[in-house]
Amino acid sequence: MKLDNAVVLVTGANRGLGLEFARQALARGARKVYAAARDPGKITLPGVVPVRLDVTDPAQVAELAAACADVTLVINNAGIATDGSLLDEGSIEAMRRMMETNVYGMLRVSQAFAPVLAANRGGAFLNVLSVASWISTTGLAAYAATKSAAWSVNNGLRIALKDQGTQVLGLHVGFVDTDLTRGIDLPKLAPAEVVERAYAALEAGKSEVLIDELSQQVKAGLSMDPGVYLDAVQRPA
Repeated sequence: MKLDNAVVLVTGANRGLGLEFARQALARGARKVYAAARDPGKITLPGVVPVRLDVTDPAQVAELAAACADVTLVINNAGIATDGSLLDEGSIEAMRRMMETNVYGMLRVSQAFAPVLAANRGGAFLNVLSVASWISTTGLAAYAATKSAAWSVNNGLRIALKDQGTQVLGLHVGFVDTDLTRGIDLPKLAPAEVVERAYAALEAGKSEVLIDELSQQVKAGLSMDPGVYLDAVQRPA
């Protein structure tokens, strides 16, 4: 998958990683970039096509897929996070909200745009996941559960889309300096660095990219004895 002359859809493109994905797609020669957000009026990046999309709304997703039949690359970036313990009152409702966006939203968009990519010679999905796909912490356990599910969906999509020639790239990363991590006092990567590495992996034909050292260490630690996930309460997620 090459960015040059691509037609890109970025979900959650009004800020953070999504905004940077849209910006760098244009810089890499994309012919068109659809920048999707619940409120497209908040998208001010010159050169993109703002579009309305709430990934939890099936009707909006279907309408967008019908309207954007030229898309060759879908970046499933939209996501939400709520902190708190799994034992907190309201944790189930919080997890349900996150599942709707982080898992079902990603799958809903993928289902709608899979035929579009097939019609446009295969194309690609780039799914933004997390190191939290593999480890958990007390404060982000519900979020981590949704990212674990999203990782599994990502892998299932790769299998389902293989025959139509669609590349599926899963992106794992630790903390990124965006609104989502505001208030977390830990080292963070700049969005520009994350997106640059992600696009390089996409153009190299990769199926998975571990953006930072934390993700690489955690992935390697899954097969340790004891596994890294068993001691994750002492580690960032």
